[in-house]
Amino acid sequence: MVSLNSVEKTHNVNGQDEVKHKNPRQKFWPFGWWKLMDDFKIGVIPLPLFLIAGMLIFAEVLVTGKLPSEIVVMVVTCAFFGFLCGEIGKRLPIVGKMGAAAICATFIPSALVYYGILPTPVVEATTKFYKDTHILYLYICCIIVGSIMNMDKKTLIQGFLKIFGPMVCGEIVGMLVGVGVGYLLGLSPFETFFFLVLPIMAGGVGEGAIPLSIGYASILGMEQGEALGRVLPIVMLGGLTGIICGGILNRIGKAFPHLTGNGRLLPASEDDQIINKTAKTESVIDVTTFASGVLLAAILYMVGMIGHKVTGIPAPVGMLFAAVLVKLVSGVSPKVLSGSQVVYKFFQTSVTYPILFAVGVAITPWDKIVSAFTVINLIVIVCTVVSLVTTGFFVAKKLGMYPIDAAVISCCQSGQGGTGDVAILTAAERMELMPFAQIATRIGGAINVSVSLLILGNFLV
Repeated sequence: MVSLNSVEKTHNVNGQDEVKHKNPRQKFWPFGWWKLMDDFKIGVIPLPLFLIAGMLIFAEVLVTGKLPSEIVVMVVTCAFFGFLCGEIGKRLPIVGKMGAAAICATFIPSALVYYGILPTPVVEATTKFYKDTHILYLYICCIIVGSIMNMDKKTLIQGFLKIFGPMVCGEIVGMLVGVGVGYLLGLSPFETFFFLVLPIMAGGVGEGAIPLSIGYASILGMEQGEALGRVLPIVMLGGLTGIICGGILNRIGKAFPHLTGNGRLLPASEDDQIINKTAKTESVIDVTTFASGVLLAAILYMVGMIGHKVTGIPAPVGMLFAAVLVKLVSGVSPKVLSGSQVVYKFFQTSVTYPILFAVGVAITPWDKIVSAFTVINLIVIVCTVVSLVTTGFFVAKKLGMYPIDAAVISCCQSGQGGTGDVAILTAAERMELMPFAQIATRIGGAINVSVSLLILGNFLV
């Protein structure tokens, strides 16, 4: 007798064959609806839920004329727009596989705000939510802690020591190339270095552009607003170039797998591989384990906050050092470590594009970016970033590191601070490198700004 059900053979997680039966007489409800839920998604959101979310957002705006900035509404809003913009980037020909998703998730919202296309209530609510909650810090601390807890000790110790080699060499070469190209294009070395090259490597907006504008105002007698207006667009264009380079490096890594550790800077030792494998085998993930991972990240960030008040070290960097110490002394059990890794995976897959959308709406001024799009500026910026990344690649290879992954860290040296790190690592598909990226942007940027302003104030003016 022939069954009315068609047969489909699939593989389960253990690689074993499973047989599923499909009944051609199944009605749309609920089976067709379930198929829509499972087979069609925008980002991580099932298509039906995505459409419902969009209708609810616009219904709220049309009926009430405003949108609440409370966390429940903002989760839906940022997820809807963030994954929509990311999906557009992923589907673009050619560039869709070179980091366009992260670029679109950040810069499409910025353009929509500037041209008045995104409804004002959505803009106001998103901006208020982002600035009031500092949600980016929660994201970064969960990513950093999860990344560190997933690393072996060899990578932690040797990686943090070795990464400074590619960073320093890349910055020196990048600065020389940038100033040289600017000079060939008719710019003075002073103008090129302090208003083009240095802002690229200054570490973002809060840690880079703003301190630079204050220093320029004090030393050069400029208005701070004028100095910030000249520096800020260059920071953002440098970050955009870094995102594109990160996407290109990801494609190179896929074409030449021997050049990359896919998120690792160094090969793991045999002992660390055994320890990590044992931890993953013995750990049982449940709700309490996940909660422990989130709490561990939050506690370590509070340690970083207190350290900032005492020492002045940025809170994310202080938290990073605290997390490294916890990992090195085996301060938490394998079960909690695995919980941190699940937290990392959750934030990486489900929160990245919503965060980038909020960043694009709240703190990415489209008009300033467009104003910096001159041919000379673009040539100098691209040459500076490419030489920085290329140098990082070859120096890392000489030091026995995975060159693709080390070069991604070099990309982050040109990023827009913490938000730039998120975008670049998303484009490169190597969010595991966030701890090293934070070192590159925050510590590297602070050193560049401090030394350059010291030289400017004491020797050049």
